[in-house]
Amino acid sequence: MSTFENNISDIVSELTEGYQDIGGAEKNWVFNHPDKEVIIDILSSLRKIVFPGYFRNGSIKVYTLRNNLSMLIEDVMFKLTKQITIVLGGERRNDDDIVEEARRITLEFVKRIRKIREYIETDVQAAYDGDPAAYSKDEIIYSYPGLFAILVNRIAHELFTLGVPVIPRMMTEYAHSETGIDIHPGASIGKYFFIDHGTGIVIGETTVIGSNVKIYQGVTLGALSTRGGQALKSKKRHPTIEDNVTIYSGASILGGDTIIGKDVVIGGNAFITRSVPDGAKISVKNQELRSNYDASKPIESADSDEDTSWFYII
Repeated sequence: MSTFENNISDIVSELTEGYQDIGGAEKNWVFNHPDKEVIIDILSSLRKIVFPGYFRNGSIKVYTLRNNLSMLIEDVMFKLTKQITIVLGGERRNDDDIVEEARRITLEFVKRIRKIREYIETDVQAAYDGDPAAYSKDEIIYSYPGLFAILVNRIAHELFTLGVPVIPRMMTEYAHSETGIDIHPGASIGKYFFIDHGTGIVIGETTVIGSNVKIYQGVTLGALSTRGGQALKSKKRHPTIEDNVTIYSGASILGGDTIIGKDVVIGGNAFITRSVPDGAKISVKNQELRSNYDASKPIESADSDEDTSWFYII
């Protein structure tokens, strides 16, 4: 055996010992954990079920709605049951009671697809009504990252409320990686929810959002502090946003006791840590703008060695 091969053998031995030190190498085998690619595939199938007229299974040669849905739902139920069995049971995933519980949860989730469709249809309508740049609902369904993030959240939220561990977060983090929009599956969101642009939005686990809410890029609905760590688990840490609220870009609304009342408008870059009454309009005081521009010597005719740069103090 060559020196190179000996080095590989030594490294493998050291890693194997390390696995034993953290509780056993078998804990790291993938078949004891949910499969990310399968979870993404389940989301893809669910998207086709929610929007059957837009996304279809290309492997089906003869398209009928009923037959297509039957195949998709059967596929989702089979894959989802297996993944739920894994996260519920771990090494006990083959126990009859674990398998039966996974089947029960899967069936209950599938029954909720109609609710998911009902809600996401209102989200499409809200996007169309609220965005003058939207020329059709087709454009929104096919291309808007905000709608995709909302759809994944609505799917993941139902699994979250059914007590499924790990999988809902895997789903929303996949949407996060695809869109830049981070919505925890625990967040509760009402109908007619519209995310415009969306990059950098963060919505925490215990956030409650009412109906007809519109938020823009860079908005944070977060906790005041997470220094308590696990001691804060299951406590209301994130704000409540009531109906008909608009939150413009860069605003941060923090704290579990913070309630944003109905019909409120939150201006861009506002930082809010206490409740706001119904109908209020919140904005940051106009920031001072300064420039060293000399009107007598416009930039076009200024000498090249003279500083004519603009600067802003904000």
